[in-house]
Amino acid sequence: MAESNGEKPVSEQSAGQQNRVTADDVANKAGVSRWTVNRAFRPDASISPKSRARVMQAAEQLGYAPDLLASSLASDKSNLVALLVDDFDNPHKLVMLERLTRILRKNGWDTLLVNMIDRDDASHALLNASQRRVDATILIGIEFDDDVIAAALSARRVKKLIVLARSSHNPHTISVCCDDVAAMTEIETYVTQKKYKRPLFFAGPNTASAHLNRKQTFLDLWRTGHGFEPEVIDGHAYDPILSMKEIQAALGDRARQDLPDIIVCENDALAIGAMDAIRHGLGLQVPDDIAVIGFDDVPLALSPNYQLTTYRQPITAMAERIVAILNNTTETDKHDGFVGHIVIRKSA
Repeated sequence: MAESNGEKPVSEQSAGQQNRVTADDVANKAGVSRWTVNRAFRPDASISPKSRARVMQAAEQLGYAPDLLASSLASDKSNLVALLVDDFDNPHKLVMLERLTRILRKNGWDTLLVNMIDRDDASHALLNASQRRVDATILIGIEFDDDVIAAALSARRVKKLIVLARSSHNPHTISVCCDDVAAMTEIETYVTQKKYKRPLFFAGPNTASAHLNRKQTFLDLWRTGHGFEPEVIDGHAYDPILSMKEIQAALGDRARQDLPDIIVCENDALAIGAMDAIRHGLGLQVPDDIAVIGFDDVPLALSPNYQLTTYRQPITAMAERIVAILNNTTETDKHDGFVGHIVIRKSA
C-alpha cells in the first residue's frame, strides 16, 4: 500500500479552478465574442439589448459572475461608491441609506458602507474608503469637520467627495442637500398661522463643516416677524432617548405659564424624544399643552403614538442627483436647492 504524502491529487486540488466558469464559457454558450461578454456587464457600454440579453441568459444558466476587481484595475473605474456614516441613533439615516443604495444599485453603482466610530476615526475612515478604489465617497453624518475633509482632499485620498443632506463650506466638496431656508420659512409660516406664541427651537449638535441652517433661519424669521428671538436648546446628539432626557431636564422645573407652546425640532429624532418627555416626563399632552414639529418624516412619525407634523425632504430626488453627479451628466454645480414640503399631522 503506497504511503500518502498528505497532498491531494491534482484532480482534487484544482477542482474549484477547473469548475470555475469563465467569460469564454459564457461567450461560447451565447454565441458571441468574449469582448461582447465583457461589455454586457458594463452599465455604460454600448451594446444592443438583444446581445446583452443573450449574454445575461447564458451567464445565469452557467452561474457566471465577472471579477469586478479585475475589471476596475483594467478600466480605472470600479462603479463602487463608499458611504461613510455615523450617527446611527438617528432613524433618518436608515431611510436615507435605503433610498440611496436602491437608486444607486438601479443605476449600476454598488456601495461600500463604512461606519465611522467618532470624529477621531474620520481620517482613518476616509483612508479606508480610498484603499478600496472607490469612484466617489459620500459623507452621511455630522463628524466631518473642515480639517478632516481638507486633509483627505489634499492627500488625494478620494476622487470625488459628496456631502449628503448637509452643506459643506469646502469648495472642493459637492453638497446635495435640502434648501433649509425654504424649509424653515414654510415651518415658521405654519407656526405663525396656527397662532403659537412661545416657540422653543430644539437643535442638534453643530459641527465645523457639515452644517444645517435650520436653527438660525428659524430664529431670524421669528425675530423679524415677532420682535423677539425664541428660546433655544442645543442637544448633544440626534438620539431620541437622550433628547427626551434633555427636554425633561430643561423644562421639568418650570411653571406652566413659562413653558413653550410649541417645540420646533431640527429633526424627527429630537421631536420624538421631545414628545416622550412632554407626555411621560412632564405629564402633559401633545399638542394641547405643547405642540411639536419635526423635520425629515421618518417612518415612526406616522405611528399612532406620535402622528408627528414634520417636513419631508425629497430624498429620492437628492439620490437621483447623486447618480447624475457620478455619471457626470448634471449640468450645474449647484446641488443644494432641493425643496420638500410640510406634512401636517396631529402633533401640531
